[in-house]
Amino acid sequence: MGDRRPLLYSPQFIEACALRAGYVDLVEMHSRNLAELADLRRELAELRDILGIVVKASRETAERDVAALRHQLEVALARVERDPNKPLH
Repeated sequence: MGDRRPLLYSPQFIEACALRAGYVDLVEMHSRNLAELADLRRELAELRDILGIVVKASRETAERDVAALRHQLEVALARVERDPNKPLH
């Protein structure tokens, strides 16, 4: 019985150390997650800007196409427009 060694650390102390180490790991993980989230938000903003540019270019192209089609329609209608002095048959 006399050769029993005294406890250097109590179970509660060991548990507290483990919890503290886990907390430090969680803080580091949280920091990495926040950095990654910031990167993703920057990337999303960049993609939104690119999408805006694409949409603007597509609208401009569509407007030009509509204008060209409108012009072609006017030309075609001018060709088929009948002379009111000519008979219908």
